[in-house]
Amino acid sequence: MSQKMHLLAFMMHTPINHMTMSWADADDAQAVGLGSMAHWQNLAQTLERGCFDGMFFADVPSVYDHYKDSTDVAIRHGVNWPTHDPVALIGIMAAATRHLGIASTVSTASLHPFLAVRSLTSLDYLSGGRVGWNIVTGNARSEHRAMGLEFMEHDLRYDRAEEYMQICYALWRGIPQDAVLLDKENGIFADPSKIEKIAFDGDYLSCHATPSVLPSPQGRPVLFQAGSSGRGQRFAVDHADVIFAIQPDLPRMQTFMTQIREAAAAAGRQDAVRVTFAVQPFIGESLEAAEAKRDAMVARIPMEAALTRISGTFGVDLDTVDIDKPLQEITSQASQGLVAAMSSMFGDKNITLREAVGLSGLAGMIPQVLGTPEQIADQLEAIWRQTGCHGFNLTPAIVPGGYEDFVDLVVPILQQRGIFRSEYEATTLRGNLIG
Repeated sequence: MSQKMHLLAFMMHTPINHMTMSWADADDAQAVGLGSMAHWQNLAQTLERGCFDGMFFADVPSVYDHYKDSTDVAIRHGVNWPTHDPVALIGIMAAATRHLGIASTVSTASLHPFLAVRSLTSLDYLSGGRVGWNIVTGNARSEHRAMGLEFMEHDLRYDRAEEYMQICYALWRGIPQDAVLLDKENGIFADPSKIEKIAFDGDYLSCHATPSVLPSPQGRPVLFQAGSSGRGQRFAVDHADVIFAIQPDLPRMQTFMTQIREAAAAAGRQDAVRVTFAVQPFIGESLEAAEAKRDAMVARIPMEAALTRISGTFGVDLDTVDIDKPLQEITSQASQGLVAAMSSMFGDKNITLREAVGLSGLAGMIPQVLGTPEQIADQLEAIWRQTGCHGFNLTPAIVPGGYEDFVDLVVPILQQRGIFRSEYEATTLRGNLIG
């Protein structure tokens, strides 16, 4: 366990922030602020005031299309539509802050590694080393359709991603710090003998290039990964500086930590395994007030919007499933992962899929912590201590108010307890998040 808890804000560059229909709440400004640089810069400054390590953007680059084999419901209810590129926000938010890191999801499915490194490392260099990359292999059918790509089987996507990372590492190490001379008197910008040329030909990818982007003070972007399957976990422990996870409750968080530590030991990983868990806080003057706010937001979600979100997340058309059957009676092969996740989330209670969807809060299966600021701090500290996790990716339903409340009301409590920083230790994301 880290000596201090680490906190990342968890967002998407869409009208919602992991709560379906949150854009329709009177207090939410996310949809209105979607096209405003000031909105994103003010949010970044709020997080920096709260000493957050950074902002972490999830992303699905195309529109959910599994439910009824259509994107219409997603468009009608603003379910991750529109979906703008979060990489575009890195420079905007970094320009308004001095310490805050910004991490963006970029899929290995649809962008060549040379271009991914060029884009992210350029921003990392410009920001003085404050960029992170959440590596995903592209599990959305809609992404592959949009790019005209064949959809790859799960494990093959990770095999391809291994080659992808080999190219990235070669590009990152290709320009050592002492290669750049800037010798004006002799007209020598850099020593070409010290630049490592790339010549890579794999089963999936090829790259023959000279590295073209200078490294930042942190060397390369901080790498995040969220592998949850056995194959995904092996990829994560091999490559991720920080592993991001969504687990529905404390026992499953503890189980995940055990699995990751075992995978890291089997892989011979030498440095510490750092895991951040996603959590959705609802802060109120009382527990009842927080629950009432959460329940009012959930009640606003049309069932078709909920089913579109979950269909997209799990890759199954729930229009083909009788949602009024008990979970245990749903037997279609495609929906088994969803049923297993829902069943475990609700303690294997005999409830229908419709009831489970309503109870889940439609936050992408992210667990919720509710109560007064003191109660929220208690719950986060308990999870942090009992799992040994590195910290949390926090995703309040209301933006920016949910973050403002957390920074103003919960962060001071964590600081008073001595488990969260009162000032930044470094100027880079790596320095603050990893040390």
